[in-house]
Amino acid sequence: MTSRDDMHASQKPFLEIASADFARLAQHIDSQDFAGKTILVSGATGFFGMWILALFAWMQKTRDVQFRVLAISRNPRNFQARHPWIEGAEWLQWITGDIQDFTFPEETVDCVIHAATDTSAAAGRSPGLLLNSIVRGTERILACAKACHAKRILLVSSGGAYGGQAVETPRLLESLRTAPSTMDLGSAYGEGKRVMELLGAIHAHENECDVVIARCFAFVGAGLPLDGHFAIGNFIRDALTQERIVIRGDGKGVRSYLYAADLAVWLMRLLSNGQNREIYNVGSDQEVMIAELARQVIASLAPEKTVVVEGASNSPGAGNRYVPSIDQARERLGLDVWTPLPLAIHNTALWSSKNS
Repeated sequence: MTSRDDMHASQKPFLEIASADFARLAQHIDSQDFAGKTILVSGATGFFGMWILALFAWMQKTRDVQFRVLAISRNPRNFQARHPWIEGAEWLQWITGDIQDFTFPEETVDCVIHAATDTSAAAGRSPGLLLNSIVRGTERILACAKACHAKRILLVSSGGAYGGQAVETPRLLESLRTAPSTMDLGSAYGEGKRVMELLGAIHAHENECDVVIARCFAFVGAGLPLDGHFAIGNFIRDALTQERIVIRGDGKGVRSYLYAADLAVWLMRLLSNGQNREIYNVGSDQEVMIAELARQVIASLAPEKTVVVEGASNSPGAGNRYVPSIDQARERLGLDVWTPLPLAIHNTALWSSKNS
């Protein structure tokens, strides 16, 4: 068990945490797939992007492999100020601009990771803008890929593309044909991702380019907002700063969480080995009820504290679900949930307690 004082005493820089994670996962990292290549990354300074860049930094330092990364960001200076480990990286070149109108690089690009999407609660309050930004951003990145002769593209989509998950559906399969409701304004994100996927399929059909879809679910790791709409981030914040974790609902919702270091390795494997025009769920299939998740956070970070569930429910079953099947990624690409949830929570708090 880790007390709050112990946690603050053992805070570590982000790259130190990430590097230790990648060393632990080294057998799953195929660095040679990127030897001599140029990779374009959008969303490079978001939660996904920082872990992707950290993996590239680790590969450059520990493996005998050379590659170039072109990273798109609206404000790379701000990111470098918060992450000085990336400043001066010879393998990295920044492209400053918005995903909807950035300037194309004047060179050939081998592969593209499109991970730029605003997932904040604020973005969700402007569904029209959110939908347009996803669609226009995808159109721009695909146009760039064509102009730069990219042969492989990984589009980072979302499990939101399935729409709601029925209680009687234990895990969402890639073969499901469910979709978000077009009458629900909250569907803008999921519908935008569906259009992204369709645009990718059209691009693959019309060009000599493989397009792979990563439908991403829920994650935990350094950089996850602790003041947003992510339950696990809120729980970690409260475990570090409050006397107890309070759950306003009934705590019966069901989620699963993949650690960010695992996520970065998954995305690299999908980029290099995923099948053209194939959808892969990205996440964990190890489900946990929200109330139990809060108790696990407390047990990992502040065992002297308590969890209070304020909501009541007459239903004997679980509440809403958001859990993928990852059998396809596991069986076809050798991917798995390598980091146990308690370790994922602990490592997230190591950095987040310093930066919250």
